[in-house]
Amino acid sequence: MASLSTVDWPIRTERLRIRPLEDADLDAVWKFRGLPEVNRWLGRAPATRESFGETYSDPGRRAITFVIELADATGGAPAIIGDLMVKVGDAWAQAEVAAEAEGTEAELGWVLAPAYAGRGYASEAVRAVIDLCFGTLGLRRVHAGCFAANEPSWRLMERLGMRREEFSRKTALHRSGEWMDGMNYGLLAEEWPGRR
Repeated sequence: MASLSTVDWPIRTERLRIRPLEDADLDAVWKFRGLPEVNRWLGRAPATRESFGETYSDPGRRAITFVIELADATGGAPAIIGDLMVKVGDAWAQAEVAAEAEGTEAELGWVLAPAYAGRGYASEAVRAVIDLCFGTLGLRRVHAGCFAANEPSWRLMERLGMRREEFSRKTALHRSGEWMDGMNYGLLAEEWPGRR
């Protein structure tokens, strides 16, 4: 089975390029991740650019983070419009078959700069990453979760054909102090129409 480190980056779609995060990208990513309307939904939202940089200097976090660039048809530098998380992990398994469940699924996450919302970029990027997971990486399942109040996120999952597997009541403590409802979605390789 392939790993993220062996993927032939960047991944290209009709309008986008997806590639691993680099140090030079941090300022551009901070510009949208630092916005209150964005970071209110994030599991981790450093308060300053400095603490944001420290968070992304962690090799584990860096290895699963990819930027979404808007490819510029005029030949200029592509603009970073969002980022993606692809965290390959083990499925749950009984002890006797645990080795067979290693590295068989991925948790997905995404953030899009608000200025680029509503144009299908997030759908295009996440679709490309699902293709990567079920194609090149040979995974059997992907999943993603969000606060139930984050309607754009769960609507995206539904548009892509992900199945709602859980709606949990007040199980997620938000940094505001409010216990919020959560939603989890999943998709199997055999359910993905784009499977190679």
